[in-house]
Amino acid sequence: MILQHKNIPVYYEDEGQGNAIILLHGFLENSSMWTDLKPQLLKSNRVVCVDLLGHGQTDCIGYSHTMGEMADAVLAVLNHLKLKTYKVIGHSMGGYVALALAEKNPKAVLGLCLMNSTYHADDDELKALRKRANLMVQTNFENLVRMSFTNLFSSESRTTHKTEIEKVLKQALKTSPQGYIASQEGMLLREDKFDFYNNLDAKKLIIIGQKDPVIKGELILSETKETTIKCEELSLGHMSHIESKKELSYIIMRFIE
Repeated sequence: MILQHKNIPVYYEDEGQGNAIILLHGFLENSSMWTDLKPQLLKSNRVVCVDLLGHGQTDCIGYSHTMGEMADAVLAVLNHLKLKTYKVIGHSMGGYVALALAEKNPKAVLGLCLMNSTYHADDDELKALRKRANLMVQTNFENLVRMSFTNLFSSESRTTHKTEIEKVLKQALKTSPQGYIASQEGMLLREDKFDFYNNLDAKKLIIIGQKDPVIKGELILSETKETTIKCEELSLGHMSHIESKKELSYIIMRFIE
C-alpha cells in the first residue's frame, strides 16, 4: 500500500489482527527482509512494515534523511492507520529510526527492540567512513554496496548462507545512489540516545550478534548491566534474521508477548 507523504510515495504493508507490531528494516534493506519472521508474528498480531525513505518502494525527499525525517514518514503511516499503541522492532538503521519515532510519540510505544542496532551515536571513525563511502557512490556504487553488505555477515555465514546473501544483495542493489547517500548523511548526524532509551517507559530489548562488526556489543552489555534494558546475545553477525533465524524468532516472540 502507498501513502503520500511530503509529495512522495511511502510504501507500507499492514496485515493481521491484534496488538500492533511495527517492523523497520535497516540500511540497504526494505520490508521484504521480514518475510520469514512475519508468519509467526501474524498468528496473533497486527504487523505493519514500512519502507523507509530512499529504500524499497519509498522515494527520497532529499540528499540527507535524518532519523527524525524517516520517523516522520513512519508516523504518517501509523497515524493514517489510526494506531494508538504499538511495539517497534528496528533492525540496524531501523533501530535508529525506532528511537526517533519513540522520541516523537513516547506514550504510544509499549516496547522498543533494537535488533543488531544501538543507541550510540557514530564515533569519528565511523563518520569518516560514511563520508568516504558517499564520495565513492557516484563512481563505484555496485562494488561499494556488495562490499559493505557482505561484510555485515560473519565469515562462516558467508559460506553457509551464500544463496540467501545473494538474494538480499539483489534487494540492496535496488537502493538508489541518492537513497544510499541520504541515509548515510542522516546516520552520521545521530546523537547518543542512551539516556532517552534507558528512561523510556516501555519494554526494552537489544539483540546483539557476538560477531557483529558494526555494533559495539560488549560496550552495550557493560552499559546496560544495571538498567531496565534487557540484552540478548546471538552467536553470529549483524544479520540475525538470516544468520540466526530460529534463535531470533524465539527471542522476538518472547519480546512481543
